[in-house]
Amino acid sequence: MRNSTVRAVNHLTTRWAAAQAPAGDTSSVFTAAGVWPLLALLADGSGGAARAELAHALGIPAEAAAGAARELLAALAGVRGLRTATGLWAKAGLPLEEDWSAKLPAGARGMLTGNPDADAKTLDAWASDRTGGLIERMPVLLDEHSLLVLASALALRLRWIQPFDEAYGEPFAGPWAGRPVRTLVRSTSLLDRVRVAHGPSGAVTLLEVVGTAGVDVHLVLGEPEAPVGDTLTTAIAAVTKALPATGASLLPDGSPGPGLAVAAVAAYSPEPRLDIETVAFEVRSEHDLLDHARLFGLEAATDSDRGHFPGISSQPLAIASARQSALARFHAEGFEAAAVTAFGAAAGCAPTRPRYRARRAEVYFDRPFGFLTVHRTSRLVLAAGWVAEPDSP
Repeated sequence: MRNSTVRAVNHLTTRWAAAQAPAGDTSSVFTAAGVWPLLALLADGSGGAARAELAHALGIPAEAAAGAARELLAALAGVRGLRTATGLWAKAGLPLEEDWSAKLPAGARGMLTGNPDADAKTLDAWASDRTGGLIERMPVLLDEHSLLVLASALALRLRWIQPFDEAYGEPFAGPWAGRPVRTLVRSTSLLDRVRVAHGPSGAVTLLEVVGTAGVDVHLVLGEPEAPVGDTLTTAIAAVTKALPATGASLLPDGSPGPGLAVAAVAAYSPEPRLDIETVAFEVRSEHDLLDHARLFGLEAATDSDRGHFPGISSQPLAIASARQSALARFHAEGFEAAAVTAFGAAAGCAPTRPRYRARRAEVYFDRPFGFLTVHRTSRLVLAAGWVAEPDSP
């Protein structure tokens, strides 16, 4: 996929992240990669003020939008573990401009009957099928006046290169203190899986959890009082290489980042080690994009007193609904456990002293934190979110 398109989608993700509630007391997940292609297809058929607003939100000219949307969706379809789909449903008798229809990505084409209940069942079945049951309902408001629905679906499933061990524990401090949580732990010799970047609200710690299908998840911990938007936007800049981040192998001893401790310790092996402790989580979100109409370039397009999409239909059209349902789960799926127990007895002797000084790092995600799902090759941010509540046993 083109670098210019990746930058445009990531810019929309950054702006959406910046608009998140600052306190971080609510979990959320959102994917601009699912919204951007639809905005691009609308921009291609728009006119007047709506066209200018959509182009600004997209970050590319409206005349190039449809081609960029098709290219992006085709590239996403090639990502292992990621399913994508688009769909268009129009009311019988609605004339669609052939030039616009011909530019649509391949996908479902259907008809709206004008019966909201029947149409909702059809659309819900499509959403569930295209996401493997992860999203069960189409997030659109339907009534007998609905003329057109344009939708996209993305569903990602990946396994960790190195699985976690699952345990149960209780954080000692912070908003989760004293609460039982599903804890995930593992160790690696790759210290630079954890890095620290600096943004407007201080240091941000990023942990890269590598997936098997070319898609990784980055867990993101900011300073305790940092606004969510600052933490997420700093992390997005770091994972997309727009902002430098320093790996733990080069960080000073002490606590160089939130939740992170680094030290040189006496050890029996010279190999470095990074110990990781985080929590399992499941986050579901419902977003009304019209709550941030300016962000998505939809202010003018919602004015129902006039039509805004002459390139889509000769019948005047305005945006009546724009919503997203999203889900994210982080757990130890695919992890298999085995145990070996041995009892031995021998003549004892004094223990040997550690012979080496080795680099050790520990990172803990035991209070609210963010996450980013990133395509490793292109650096496209597929999804972003915030974990206010961990999974309980």
